[in-house]
Amino acid sequence: MDIIWFRLSCISLLNRGQRNISIFSNATPSNLNKVVSDAEKIVGYPTSFVSLRCLLSDELSNVAMHVRKLVGTKHPLLSTARGLIYDSRNNLQMRGLVVLLMSKAAGPSQHTASDHLPQDMVSGIYPSQRNLAEVTELIHTAFLVHRGIINLKGWTNSDGPLKDMQFGNKMSVLSGDFLLANACTGLAQLNNTKVVELISSAIGDLVQGIYHEIHNSLEDNSLTDEINMDMWEEQTFLSHGALLAKSCQAAMELAKHDKDAQGLAYKYGKHLSLGHKLNSDLQLFVKSSSSADPVTFSFNSAPVVFHRQIVGQETWCHQLQQAKTIGRQMDYTKLRSTIKLEKGVTSTIDLCRYHGNKALESIQCFPSSEARSALENIARAVTKF
Repeated sequence: MDIIWFRLSCISLLNRGQRNISIFSNATPSNLNKVVSDAEKIVGYPTSFVSLRCLLSDELSNVAMHVRKLVGTKHPLLSTARGLIYDSRNNLQMRGLVVLLMSKAAGPSQHTASDHLPQDMVSGIYPSQRNLAEVTELIHTAFLVHRGIINLKGWTNSDGPLKDMQFGNKMSVLSGDFLLANACTGLAQLNNTKVVELISSAIGDLVQGIYHEIHNSLEDNSLTDEINMDMWEEQTFLSHGALLAKSCQAAMELAKHDKDAQGLAYKYGKHLSLGHKLNSDLQLFVKSSSSADPVTFSFNSAPVVFHRQIVGQETWCHQLQQAKTIGRQMDYTKLRSTIKLEKGVTSTIDLCRYHGNKALESIQCFPSSEARSALENIARAVTKF
């Protein structure tokens, strides 16, 4: 079948799927869409086209045909697929954009080899750097798909469409593996050993970070494990920051920039990612919400971890007991009010601004340009309240 027609038909089908289930953050600041839209014009084409070559391949179209069978179910893979095809509210592919902007902001190196000339650049970016941006997005997308797998422990046929959930899990595994395999192929085609080493280590960091997240998300562990902000930052960097930081560094390596420039690009990616995650965790605590909206949050989100660190484990456990209802269910609204009385939220805001400022500082050595201004705007937007 014609792949373009298939993609267009998927938009209609997926938009009829479940819209209220998403594994993407809804904490995107209101002005970020405009910032990203302006930045995309600088690098030559929308970031949504970065991984288009893979998304329109014959192999993935066959996978997507099976995903259509999940329409009408509540499996997260459907929302993931719809988000990759079309999502007007969130910028799901910002990592590739940042890599391209970083490449353009730094420009060609003075140490560029004769076989890597400035005239090879398109819109100030080398083809290998564009390929790296595609690889980065494919890796990120693969892990998003894999993280949509549902834990079916305890499910029975009486709980609903168990077979649909099992089928969705299988498709999540296969689809994620396919994307990751394509990313690895593209990575090898860059023909740069250091870049392969950097991105491979980022994949390992992602796996380790997600393992920590799963461990910490278990109720018994989240209630009893003592965690401080140093541990939180270390684990969050692995799962949310390592890929972007090392991709920015790899973009500098492809242009033959020195270690200092590579280190600054790495710092920008690291601090931008941590600042964005802190901002995302803060939204429920700093924005007013309707009393009708259900309130729930992770006990390992940054404001909660700061709060636990400030009040101590004994007080935290006591507050948890007080927040439980007669039916032993957690009253998150009451617990949120308790947390907001202490300094956990303000400490998280300060840390978010710190990472935003560090991201801005790291790119000041690059020449003044539209690309650098776009990176600055992104850093300000993702740490704005």
